[in-house]
Amino acid sequence: LCCQCGVAIPPNPANMCVGCLRAQVDITEGIPKQGTLHFCKQCERYLQPPGTWIQCTLESRELLALCLKKMKASLSKVRLIDAGFIWTEPHSKRLKLKLTVQKEVINGAVLQQIFVVEYIVQSQMCEDCHRIEAKDFWKAVVQVRQKTLHKKTFYYLEQLILKHRLHQNTLRIKEIHDGLDFYYSSKQQAQKMVDFLQCTVPSRSKSSQRLISHDIHSNVYNYKSTFSVEIVPICKDNVVCLSPKLAQSLGNMSQICVCIRVTSTIHLIDPSTLQIAEIDGNTYWRHPFNSLFQPKQLEEFIIMDINRVQEKKKGAGAGARSNKHTLAEAWVQKTSELNTNHQYFCCTHLGHILNPGDLVLGFDLANCNLNDEFANKMNPHHIPDVILIKKSYDRTKRQRRRNWKLKELERDREGADTDDERQYQDFLEDLEEDEAIRKNVNIYRNADVPVESDTDDDGPPRISLAEMLEDLHISQDATGGEGANMMT
Repeated sequence: LCCQCGVAIPPNPANMCVGCLRAQVDITEGIPKQGTLHFCKQCERYLQPPGTWIQCTLESRELLALCLKKMKASLSKVRLIDAGFIWTEPHSKRLKLKLTVQKEVINGAVLQQIFVVEYIVQSQMCEDCHRIEAKDFWKAVVQVRQKTLHKKTFYYLEQLILKHRLHQNTLRIKEIHDGLDFYYSSKQQAQKMVDFLQCTVPSRSKSSQRLISHDIHSNVYNYKSTFSVEIVPICKDNVVCLSPKLAQSLGNMSQICVCIRVTSTIHLIDPSTLQIAEIDGNTYWRHPFNSLFQPKQLEEFIIMDINRVQEKKKGAGAGARSNKHTLAEAWVQKTSELNTNHQYFCCTHLGHILNPGDLVLGFDLANCNLNDEFANKMNPHHIPDVILIKKSYDRTKRQRRRNWKLKELERDREGADTDDERQYQDFLEDLEEDEAIRKNVNIYRNADVPVESDTDDDGPPRISLAEMLEDLHISQDATGGEGANMMT
């Protein structure tokens, strides 16, 4: 019989029934039944004392571990058997835990008990969000500059930053007329950005720091760091004049070359021999050269006659030649001079896409003043009359048929140039024409434009559907993926 109430029970070391034993002994004594969790609304993270903020979704294992850690000391005297969440309304600011514990009580009897602990979720902004909201609070800034009129390299760099998600740690991105400023809350994040830039575009950097405050008692210094990154002032489709020493070191190629691509190196091609070369940032800054023309100086020519050159003898010490281009000799005429008989003869690397009657954009070297230290010293007979850059297509038709789009960085714009839209369209056309650049860029399908057949060979080059990504739109509660179970 139970020694307290006299009810017949199976024998046990305490000689008490379960009800009397629980009335006599409470094994949950000393364990708090209420607690507090701090939650940042901006970044949706929970505070893990003393100063770590972690990402947790509702009813996740991470959140359960966080709750149990807050009562770890009080649970040391009992044995935790089971723990789980009780459903609460996601916006109620309450979390309920059902815990099952065991403890040895009178004369070795083991008592098991289930109880509920309630946590109140209080809002508290984390330090990172404080800095983002303050906007002027930053520890380091990366100033990216390129001294050119065309921003093709910047548009390419923007897509690389988006693809590798390097913009996530920035407090603010500010756009000015010749570059971008990236603001960071720590010097390490800024240094990571500088390292990324030096790996993806030919550039050079220097850093400086300014003392903001100094605590003489704790010997703590507070600095603001500035990283200046200068990208080489050469863009795609620029005509450049190399120094004689550099041209010789690149396989005796011609000093007048065309830049066909800018990635981590500058890709050059000699339009008269198809010889190609790559120049990295270090080589450029040792032997700097400039662009001979600005994009606005492009003129439209019409192909009167064109002959493809099958074989051309290599010169002494000549380097590699391009397999993707075809050498051709062409007679061209300016579309503005069609009523005259004035024609120009030139060699071009675009023989694989040009036919008589095609329109092509190029630079007229015969009727211009070349203000370049290397070009002025060259033999005039070695300077071509015309250099053809790219085939010309109807831009309006291309825009109408473009069934893809790119994402952009969210940034503060100051004094946007009216020429920016035209430059951006040039960059989109370069993506359509150059598969090598396209591989490094995330291209998304534009659902607003109807899908047309990719087998149309008559028009301008296009991007196939296989190369496009579906733009992902997630519309769910702020509780995250695992929180969906609590809302059913």
